[in-house]
Amino acid sequence: MDDENPRPSEAPPSDDPPADARADPASLEDQLAQAKEDVEKLRNNWHRAEADLQNYKRRTEQEREELRRFGNVSVIINILPVLDDFERAFNSLDSRLAGLTWLDGMRLIYRKLQMLLEMNGVTPIETEGQAFDPRVHEAVAHIDGEEGKVLSEVQRGYKLHDRVLRPAMVVVGKGTEAQEPDSHAEEAEQGES
Repeated sequence: MDDENPRPSEAPPSDDPPADARADPASLEDQLAQAKEDVEKLRNNWHRAEADLQNYKRRTEQEREELRRFGNVSVIINILPVLDDFERAFNSLDSRLAGLTWLDGMRLIYRKLQMLLEMNGVTPIETEGQAFDPRVHEAVAHIDGEEGKVLSEVQRGYKLHDRVLRPAMVVVGKGTEAQEPDSHAEEAEQGES
Protein backbone atom coordinates (compact mmCIF):
# COMPACT_ATOMS: atom_id res chain seq x y z
CA MET A 1 0.00 0.00 0.00
CA ASP A 2 2.93 2.29 0.61
CA ASP A 3 4.10 1.68 -2.97
CA GLU A 4 0.80 2.71 -4.53
CA ASN A 5 0.63 6.19 -2.99
CA PRO A 6 3.97 7.93 -3.42
CA ARG A 7 4.98 10.35 -0.75
CA PRO A 8 4.82 13.98 -1.68
CA SER A 9 8.59 14.30 -1.39
CA GLU A 10 8.94 11.44 -3.81
CA ALA A 11 6.62 12.91 -6.43
CA PRO A 12 7.59 12.03 -9.95
CA PRO A 13 9.58 14.69 -11.74
CA SER A 14 7.55 17.03 -13.85
CA ASP A 15 8.47 18.47 -17.20
CA ASP A 16 6.83 21.79 -16.30
CA PRO A 17 9.24 24.66 -15.53
CA PRO A 18 9.18 26.00 -11.95
CA ALA A 19 6.47 28.51 -11.08
CA ASP A 20 9.01 31.36 -10.83
CA ALA A 21 10.17 30.80 -14.39
CA ARG A 22 6.58 30.81 -15.68
CA ALA A 23 5.90 34.25 -14.12
CA ASP A 24 5.24 37.03 -16.52
CA PRO A 25 7.84 39.75 -17.11
CA ALA A 26 5.78 42.34 -15.22
CA SER A 27 5.96 40.34 -11.98
CA LEU A 28 9.71 39.84 -12.50
CA GLU A 29 10.15 43.59 -12.84
CA ASP A 30 8.09 44.06 -9.67
CA GLN A 31 10.30 41.58 -7.84
CA LEU A 32 13.42 43.32 -9.16
CA ALA A 33 12.07 46.71 -8.06
CA GLN A 34 11.24 45.28 -4.62
CA ALA A 35 14.74 43.80 -4.35
CA LYS A 36 16.27 47.17 -5.31
CA GLU A 37 14.13 48.90 -2.66
CA ASP A 38 15.27 46.36 -0.06
CA VAL A 39 18.91 46.89 -1.05
CA GLU A 40 18.46 50.68 -0.79
CA LYS A 41 16.86 50.35 2.66
CA LEU A 42 19.70 48.11 3.82
CA ARG A 43 22.27 50.55 2.42
CA ASN A 44 20.56 53.48 4.20
CA ASN A 45 20.42 51.51 7.45
CA TRP A 46 24.10 50.69 7.08
CA HIS A 47 24.96 54.37 6.54
CA ARG A 48 22.87 55.34 9.60
CA ALA A 49 24.57 52.69 11.70
CA GLU A 50 27.96 53.92 10.52
CA ALA A 51 27.03 57.53 11.37
CA ASP A 52 25.72 56.43 14.77
CA LEU A 53 29.03 54.68 15.44
CA GLN A 54 30.98 57.82 14.49
CA ASN A 55 28.74 59.95 16.75
CA TYR A 56 29.19 57.47 19.60
CA LYS A 57 32.98 57.58 19.19
CA ARG A 58 32.96 61.39 19.16
CA ARG A 59 30.67 61.56 22.21
CA THR A 60 32.77 59.12 24.21
CA GLU A 61 35.93 61.04 23.29
CA GLN A 62 34.30 64.28 24.47
CA GLU A 63 33.20 62.62 27.70
CA ARG A 64 36.70 61.23 28.22
CA GLU A 65 38.21 64.69 27.66
CA GLU A 66 35.67 66.27 30.03
CA LEU A 67 36.43 63.64 32.65
CA ARG A 68 40.13 64.37 32.27
CA ARG A 69 39.56 68.11 32.65
CA PHE A 70 36.94 67.99 35.41
CA GLY A 71 37.52 64.64 37.09
CA ASN A 72 39.20 66.15 40.12
CA VAL A 73 36.40 68.63 40.89
CA SER A 74 35.34 67.01 44.16
CA VAL A 75 38.91 67.06 45.51
CA ILE A 76 39.37 70.69 44.51
CA ILE A 77 36.05 71.73 46.05
CA ASN A 78 37.14 70.10 49.32
CA ILE A 79 40.49 71.95 49.23
CA LEU A 80 38.93 75.41 48.76
CA PRO A 81 37.83 75.77 52.43
CA VAL A 82 41.44 75.12 53.48
CA LEU A 83 42.53 77.98 51.22
CA ASP A 84 39.80 80.17 52.79
CA ASP A 85 41.06 79.28 56.28
CA PHE A 86 44.60 80.31 55.32
CA GLU A 87 43.34 83.64 53.98
CA ARG A 88 41.25 84.35 57.09
CA ALA A 89 44.18 83.45 59.33
CA PHE A 90 46.57 85.75 57.43
CA ASN A 91 44.05 88.61 57.46
CA SER A 92 43.53 88.35 61.21
CA LEU A 93 47.23 88.25 62.19
CA ASP A 94 48.69 90.91 64.41
CA SER A 95 51.31 93.01 62.63
CA ARG A 96 53.77 92.23 65.46
CA LEU A 97 53.95 88.62 64.19
CA ALA A 98 55.31 89.66 60.80
CA GLY A 99 58.71 88.19 60.06
CA LEU A 100 58.37 85.07 62.23
CA THR A 101 59.79 82.05 60.45
CA TRP A 102 56.85 79.77 61.20
CA LEU A 103 54.50 82.37 59.74
CA ASP A 104 56.66 82.65 56.62
CA GLY A 105 56.51 78.85 56.37
CA MET A 106 52.71 78.96 56.53
CA ARG A 107 52.65 81.58 53.75
CA LEU A 108 54.87 79.32 51.61
CA ILE A 109 52.49 76.40 52.16
CA TYR A 110 49.59 78.64 51.19
CA ARG A 111 51.38 79.77 47.99
CA LYS A 112 52.22 76.16 47.09
CA LEU A 113 48.59 75.20 47.50
CA GLN A 114 47.55 78.11 45.28
CA MET A 115 50.12 77.14 42.62
CA LEU A 116 48.97 73.51 42.70
CA LEU A 117 45.39 74.61 42.08
CA GLU A 118 46.47 76.99 39.29
CA MET A 119 48.43 74.20 37.58
CA ASN A 120 45.21 72.18 37.54
CA GLY A 121 43.21 74.99 35.92
CA VAL A 122 41.69 76.62 39.01
CA THR A 123 41.56 80.41 38.92
CA PRO A 124 40.01 82.93 41.33
CA ILE A 125 37.01 84.92 40.11
CA GLU A 126 37.63 88.67 39.83
CA THR A 127 35.26 90.64 42.02
CA GLU A 128 35.98 94.10 43.43
CA GLY A 129 35.17 96.91 41.03
CA GLN A 130 33.57 94.48 38.55
CA ALA A 131 29.97 94.66 37.40
CA PHE A 132 27.81 92.16 39.28
CA ASP A 133 27.44 88.97 37.21
CA PRO A 134 25.01 86.40 38.66
CA ARG A 135 26.80 83.62 36.76
CA VAL A 136 29.96 84.06 38.84
CA HIS A 137 28.89 86.22 41.81
CA GLU A 138 26.48 85.55 44.65
CA ALA A 139 25.19 88.72 46.29
CA VAL A 140 25.10 88.39 50.07
CA ALA A 141 24.35 92.06 50.80
CA HIS A 142 23.35 95.30 49.11
CA ILE A 143 24.71 98.56 50.48
CA ASP A 144 24.95 102.17 49.37
CA GLY A 145 27.41 102.48 46.55
CA GLU A 146 27.64 102.42 42.79
CA GLU A 147 24.63 100.49 41.59
CA GLY A 148 25.36 97.04 40.15
CA LYS A 149 29.06 97.11 41.08
CA VAL A 150 30.78 94.68 43.40
CA LEU A 151 31.98 96.71 46.37
CA SER A 152 33.69 94.00 48.39
CA GLU A 153 34.29 90.28 48.49
CA VAL A 154 33.07 88.19 51.43
CA GLN A 155 34.35 84.85 50.13
CA ARG A 156 36.51 84.25 47.08
CA GLY A 157 35.00 82.30 44.19
CA TYR A 158 36.85 79.96 41.86
CA LYS A 159 36.59 78.60 38.32
CA LEU A 160 37.96 75.36 36.94
CA HIS A 161 38.83 76.13 33.32
CA ASP A 162 35.58 77.71 32.12
CA ARG A 163 33.21 76.34 34.80
CA VAL A 164 32.35 77.98 38.10
CA LEU A 165 33.36 75.76 41.02
CA ARG A 166 32.11 78.17 43.63
CA PRO A 167 30.62 81.60 43.01
CA ALA A 168 32.21 84.55 44.75
CA MET A 169 30.14 85.87 47.66
CA VAL A 170 30.05 89.62 47.25
CA VAL A 171 28.54 92.84 48.54
CA VAL A 172 26.85 94.79 45.74
CA GLY A 173 26.08 98.49 45.50
CA LYS A 174 22.43 99.46 45.36
CA GLY A 175 22.91 103.13 44.55
CA THR A 176 23.04 105.99 47.03
CA GLU A 177 20.14 107.44 48.98
CA ALA A 178 20.54 110.79 47.19
CA GLN A 179 20.15 109.19 43.75
CA GLU A 180 16.85 107.48 44.49
CA PRO A 181 14.69 110.64 44.94
CA ASP A 182 16.13 112.08 41.70
CA SER A 183 15.12 108.98 39.80
CA HIS A 184 11.56 109.26 41.17
CA ALA A 185 11.46 112.92 40.16
CA GLU A 186 12.60 112.01 36.65
CA GLU A 187 9.88 109.38 36.39
CA ALA A 188 7.26 111.93 37.50
CA GLU A 189 8.48 114.43 34.88
CA GLN A 190 8.29 111.80 32.15
CA GLY A 191 4.75 110.87 33.20
CA GLU A 192 3.59 114.54 32.93
CA SER A 193 4.92 115.04 29.40
